[in-house]
Amino acid sequence: MGRVNAFILSRTGSEVAMIPEVANHLINSGGKRLRPMLTLATAALSDYRGDGDVKLASAVEFMHTATLLHDDVVDGSEMRRGKLAARMLWGNEASVLVGDFLLGQAFKMMVEVGSLEALRILSEAASVIAEGEVMQLAAAKNTATTEDEYLAVVRGKTAELFAAACEVGPVIAGRPREEQAAARSYGMNLGIAFQLVDDALDYGGREAKLGKKVGDDFREGKITLPVVLAYRRGTAEERAFWKRTLENGEAEDSDLSEAMRLLTKHGAIDDTIARARHYGAIARDALGIFRGRAEAEALVDVVEFVTSRAH
Repeated sequence: MGRVNAFILSRTGSEVAMIPEVANHLINSGGKRLRPMLTLATAALSDYRGDGDVKLASAVEFMHTATLLHDDVVDGSEMRRGKLAARMLWGNEASVLVGDFLLGQAFKMMVEVGSLEALRILSEAASVIAEGEVMQLAAAKNTATTEDEYLAVVRGKTAELFAAACEVGPVIAGRPREEQAAARSYGMNLGIAFQLVDDALDYGGREAKLGKKVGDDFREGKITLPVVLAYRRGTAEERAFWKRTLENGEAEDSDLSEAMRLLTKHGAIDDTIARARHYGAIARDALGIFRGRAEAEALVDVVEFVTSRAH
């Protein structure tokens, strides 16, 4: 990870002064670097020798950072990782354009590795992530969103990059197809678990851990799994509350406590965490063919780390 961090910093340079300023504001803001860590871990699990894992891990982090810059513009977010979002400091236009620069750099890194298959996996992921973002726009503020529809958004928007980050490790090591598929399955299900825990934490977490305000999803009118569950289980009067606050955007400051009450009443937060643990268990089982290897045990620990954030 030390080599990855150094490589990331070396690739944010540009003669256009605003680009490294905006990029480094987010890159140096204390993110977990979970996705590039997964690329390094699955490459190590596959006995990979070379520096392609460092370049692909860096490309994955650049892709992730680019989506965060774009996300904050789309969502109108004010905070990111406990600091002012880049858009609040440099504006929406700069955030979008620097995100595009980082995507361009990510693809340059992929080409340098020289694996057409790794390039295919990550470029396909970039396309699927964008589709997930557009799907989320369509589902946003729509209280009729079903759990299946919401999970389709999560698979595209969040889990696809986890899956790709894990799959490219065994790919560049030339491992058998079943190992590549197992690594991808692990990443996909870990990514779903990660997002569902995030959804639960937005209503039940602590701000210091979240890096944003509790209830930001509610204030931004986002339909997430806890809301989907509470809406489905609610009375006509309760559904009217969700429609007013989220669909119509007429939420008042006092409405957040009522939203929390309804989520608690219908067990929506606890059930969201239970769903996350279910996907975490699938991720663990996907590692079965690697049993006995130290890297596989470490990846099992990652599942525990992701799901235990909900405590």
